[in-house]
Amino acid sequence: MSASAAFSQEAGSIQAALRQQLGEVKQAMAQNQAQLRQYAWTETVEISLKGEVKRRNQNACSYGPDGTVQKTPIGEPPPPPSGRRLKKRIVEKKVDELKDYMDRVVSLVGRYVPPDPQSMQAAFAAGKATLRPGAGILIFGDYAKPGDQMTLTFDQSAKKLISFVVATYLDGPKDTVTVNARFASLPDGTSFVEQSVLDASAKQIQVKTTNFDYHKIR
Repeated sequence: MSASAAFSQEAGSIQAALRQQLGEVKQAMAQNQAQLRQYAWTETVEISLKGEVKRRNQNACSYGPDGTVQKTPIGEPPPPPSGRRLKKRIVEKKVDELKDYMDRVVSLVGRYVPPDPQSMQAAFAAGKATLRPGAGILIFGDYAKPGDQMTLTFDQSAKKLISFVVATYLDGPKDTVTVNARFASLPDGTSFVEQSVLDASAKQIQVKTTNFDYHKIR
């Protein structure tokens, strides 16, 4: 067999393995999403600015009839001591001033989280997907924006996502936004994002979201 034929055969095998892995990921995600819709849970969101937590909120979450997550705020944080009220108002003002920026970041991240099967398929069709054989790691380039990257780690035996990492940007390459998420499993095998950490380094903002207390409602 010639070198070119051997290379072509190897490339074909890699593409076949990638196609199979992508198919397994998409199927597992669809099945898991259907199971998740039976649950309600609690979400805690911490917003940090320059390494210091500035706001912490909790929401009761569940899926609505249209498949989107419905969130209801849980209570109000206790009022600070009188001597700290002015400081709290200053902190809240700083956070609110960044609201427009954060709204844009959240909208951007919504293009990646949760991973979209159609976007993954499009990246594969465009030759922008790669597989690390044996590791269950799928890497998608130019997934939602030119130069971005999304990396999924898939447990091939359990047929579950373990983690995903997003590296993207808002207005330009220097305005980086990253997301690191790890998954955990419920007793019935349903997996969920246990914690995700969003970093918008240009503004020194971090948003940590933790999900817990899952219980069936359907």
